[in-house]
Amino acid sequence: MIEPLVLLPGLMCDARLFRPQIARLSRDRAVTVAPIGGGDRIEEIASGLLDQLPHRFALAGLSMGGVVALELVRRAPDRVTRLCLMATDAQADTPQIAANREELIVGAQAGRLEEVMRKIMGTDILAPGPRRLPILSDMLQMAAELGPDLFVRQMRALQRRPDQQGTLRRIKVPTLVLCGAHDTLTPVRKHSFMAELIPEAVLHVVNDAGHLPTLEAPEETTAALTEWLNIPLRIF
Repeated sequence: MIEPLVLLPGLMCDARLFRPQIARLSRDRAVTVAPIGGGDRIEEIASGLLDQLPHRFALAGLSMGGVVALELVRRAPDRVTRLCLMATDAQADTPQIAANREELIVGAQAGRLEEVMRKIMGTDILAPGPRRLPILSDMLQMAAELGPDLFVRQMRALQRRPDQQGTLRRIKVPTLVLCGAHDTLTPVRKHSFMAELIPEAVLHVVNDAGHLPTLEAPEETTAALTEWLNIPLRIF
């Protein structure tokens, strides 16, 4: 039986973040993009998702979606058949990063969501090239449609998120750790660190991408996901 694939988008993103992957991967299996706005704590978001998701599923999360994915694996390791972490971080916010989020929250609540998102998504987190500005424009459009209330909830959840280094060491399913070489928000070194902690994880660095490899290098990212989905599962 081919297990369904659950995709978790990043901060202020929806299914458009995975449009190229959905188009290809849905030919072979059920693909669901699960929203990650159901609470202002990562634990609450994960708990709500587990009530809605299939009994067993392949799981891939990008950025904040990867943070939620790790909490899902921590809570229900027997339900996740394989895991992909993209452009994400297993460590909790430092006090300084958590404090810096307050300014962003205040800006969003004051009606400056686009300005705040531009500050977060500055073009330096994306790879140089012709896709950079159109992708940034798409990100701003998604954020505008999702609205400031969701932004505040997601910022609060990131501020309070648990450290998941211990979770990484306990992962026993086929795991792909994928990142963009130009990502300054969650750089390659963070992904190398995660891959080293996860038993038998595969690290894939996309040379022509930054923080959004699904959109910046869709062909390579989809190929890497396809290879990961085709890894035979162990039967215990």
